[in-house]
Amino acid sequence: MAKRPRPHKLIERHETVRSALRQVLREGPLTARELSARVGISEKEVSGHLEHLARSLKHSGERLRVEPAQCLVCAFVFKERTRLTKPSKCPACRSERVDPPRFVILT
Repeated sequence: MAKRPRPHKLIERHETVRSALRQVLREGPLTARELSARVGISEKEVSGHLEHLARSLKHSGERLRVEPAQCLVCAFVFKERTRLTKPSKCPACRSERVDPPRFVILT
């Protein structure tokens, strides 16, 4: 007998995902995993919402600051990386122990 997939847990929202992200990001720097847990979306969805949020923040005079990812083995900093996702490997030492980027809204 095949198991039926469990229905996803539905979260009742009183605001949009991006406005919830905006509120949480004003509190301090957070990783994509921390943002997904606080807002109630998957970690993969966070980067797309952050890209759009960064564009819309320009109109309000705020900006999204990205603290770059860093290798935990050799301390390589991913300064030139434009993608908002966590890199899989360090280009310098090939280690997979990479501290993810952190995001915060600056006024």
